[in-house]
Amino acid sequence: MTLFANPVNHTCAFTKRVRKKENMMKMMMNVLLISLVIVISAIDEDRKVFIAYMGFLPEGEYSPSLHHYEILKNVTNPRFARKSLIRSYHRSFNGFAAYLSQEEQQKLAGFDGVISVFPCQKLCLQTTRSWDFMGLPTTTERSVTGESDTIIGVIDGGIWPESESFSGEGIGPIPRRWRGECQGGKNFTCNRKIIGARYYGIAESVRDKIGHGTHVASIIAGSQVKNASYYGLAQGIARGGVPSARLAVYKVCEPDCDLRDILKAFDDAISDGVDIISLSIGHDSPLELSHDPIAIGAFHAMHRGILTVAAAGNEGPRLYSISSYAPWIFSVAASNTDRRIINKVLLGDGTILTGASINAFPSSNEAVPLVYGKQVTSRCSETQASECVEGCLDASLVEQKIVLCDLKEYTNSVKEAGAIGCIVPNRENVSDVGPLPIGALNTHDIKLVKTYQISANKPKVQIFKSEDITNQVAPHVASFSSRGPSIYIYDIIKPDITAPGVEILAAYSPMASPSHTLVDKSSVKYNILSGTSMACPHVTAATVFVKSFHPDWSPSAIKSALMTTAWDMNSDRNIDDEFAYGSGHIDPRKAKDPGLVYDASEEDYHKIWCGISQSINATCNANLTLRQLNYPSMAVQVDINSAFVVSFPRIVTNVGKANSSYIASIKGGAKLHIVVDPNNLQFTSLNQRRSFVVTVRGEGIKSPVTVESASLLWTDGIHKVRSPVVVYTGDIITSGGAPKSPENTTTSTSASIPPSLCTTFVILFVSIIIVHRVYIV
Repeated sequence: MTLFANPVNHTCAFTKRVRKKENMMKMMMNVLLISLVIVISAIDEDRKVFIAYMGFLPEGEYSPSLHHYEILKNVTNPRFARKSLIRSYHRSFNGFAAYLSQEEQQKLAGFDGVISVFPCQKLCLQTTRSWDFMGLPTTTERSVTGESDTIIGVIDGGIWPESESFSGEGIGPIPRRWRGECQGGKNFTCNRKIIGARYYGIAESVRDKIGHGTHVASIIAGSQVKNASYYGLAQGIARGGVPSARLAVYKVCEPDCDLRDILKAFDDAISDGVDIISLSIGHDSPLELSHDPIAIGAFHAMHRGILTVAAAGNEGPRLYSISSYAPWIFSVAASNTDRRIINKVLLGDGTILTGASINAFPSSNEAVPLVYGKQVTSRCSETQASECVEGCLDASLVEQKIVLCDLKEYTNSVKEAGAIGCIVPNRENVSDVGPLPIGALNTHDIKLVKTYQISANKPKVQIFKSEDITNQVAPHVASFSSRGPSIYIYDIIKPDITAPGVEILAAYSPMASPSHTLVDKSSVKYNILSGTSMACPHVTAATVFVKSFHPDWSPSAIKSALMTTAWDMNSDRNIDDEFAYGSGHIDPRKAKDPGLVYDASEEDYHKIWCGISQSINATCNANLTLRQLNYPSMAVQVDINSAFVVSFPRIVTNVGKANSSYIASIKGGAKLHIVVDPNNLQFTSLNQRRSFVVTVRGEGIKSPVTVESASLLWTDGIHKVRSPVVVYTGDIITSGGAPKSPENTTTSTSASIPPSLCTTFVILFVSIIIVHRVYIV
């Protein structure tokens, strides 16, 4: 299982954190309590938060944090200067926030370069960010009736029903068409929000013990909860994208997720009458469609008019790593938002480094000794000790110290040994909650720390509580997000779309460790996690939002609306282009009125599967290739150095204005010659359909694993209907040991390999119901 899943050093939050460490060593508790007394004595009633504004950032080399720290040393007691500085503003302008007395505030106002000093006031509460970032604020026009009539099946690790996020207050009666049951187990009660519950395998109830399912469900349909935060970090109104919608929870993970249980959950959910299925579960490596219960379950859900939204997986940035690649699944990548959570590390020589970690409290209130893992062991090899492998660190040598480790995976071992913090490399630039204060630094800064630790006579370090800053380059696809294309079917862009999945605050199970470690005994109501697991429920909620306005739209039409109205991502900032982010970043409000949609029927998808595998079902009478499928995006794999001509027939349905005219244009694709015929579509009524063909020609791509992309844009002056067009070479598939297309030529009609399968669904189902583990993403 993979889970990646504090503006100020607030005394109250710090005290709360201390109280939650029930099994902490006595010495550690004493140190923390002493530190607490120091903080309380320093931050007395006379001190308030003030903001010092210093205008534009100076040109040239400049360290704002160090400059601000030096200023505060001249304003406050030098011993308190480090505690006083809350945060530095250093991206777009110069300034800082600090705890100051009235006298210190007046003194600071007279400093050279300080333009103004003013108190930090409380403004109106804001959302916990991701929905606002996507343009879906609390003031968004909604179809409350449509939302409350929509039932979302969440196949995951259960739910914590007592969370405020799942209050049924103010929600109308349960839809009469609901056929499910509340089989939640002992002491589990459903309400008008959670209307159905089932559990499988070794689970004893639907109650969530690992936190993941609760987090996912609250992102989708959580009710508004004010002042939600993780120890003061990311504070605001926690809410789901469709707070009036209903939830049916199917617990299949505790913590492992058996494929058999997943398939049974699909079976139940379809029968119970859900409208959308959300699945933040994935394989560590892709399975062939006919051996993948998720693809099978989603296929049958699609036949009943139910759209399955699934996480792309957390195996990125490796190409060909996506597991949810079936055409009938809405596959979701993860990207960040305009809020980042960082932490700072202060070395004994005054150097301040910025890392990515979520620390609810600082390591200490002053610098403490810094040791390297290999220096504090007597029973492991130098390599193992440097990595801080479990059992390698000597408790007597790390007590009241911060340990430098070569791997991030063993932070729990550092805590078990009795250290008060650790510094580790962070290769993904994603902030996680850890079992103790962590400074997760990039490769360059880790080298600086190692150099300092070796050269200093008595190396010391301090890790600060985390803070949130503005991320000006969002959205950017997370490095962990799985990439396409699929190793099994080539002529399709997967993932389909990207959504917020980095550092997301949402409800959590108080039974679960916030850091997912046994050594962390703390308990929280809201936690910050990252993963495509967090991106998936954002898209699930977006599909419900669109469906609430258009209850008669098919799953394909809803999927098309979200794909063709997505934000156009910057390929310069996102490597792997469309195979990282699909059609772009979701924009739910635009998807409500897409203008045109690419619709596909259940029969079309049946023909697609027949084309992929003739023996999937004895009733296959016709095939359809992926290029012929009426999909909102277009892709083809070609041979290196071979000229190609490829056609994509498409049909669009008018859902905008009755009388309208759409003109086609092509953006990008300098190495491709793309023709759209016809390039003008006339509509005289709603739901009218018009066909066209996109023909792509090229002289040949000279390098393997190369992507050439363009965008087809249909516009009537109001709507912009955009579809990515991708041509790529993929010879790496063969070298990687995956199957190679037998028809990978300019005349091929299918880029898929018919595997050797059983001839009936009955035998197929029996063959796949084995104890196969998948993981939460």
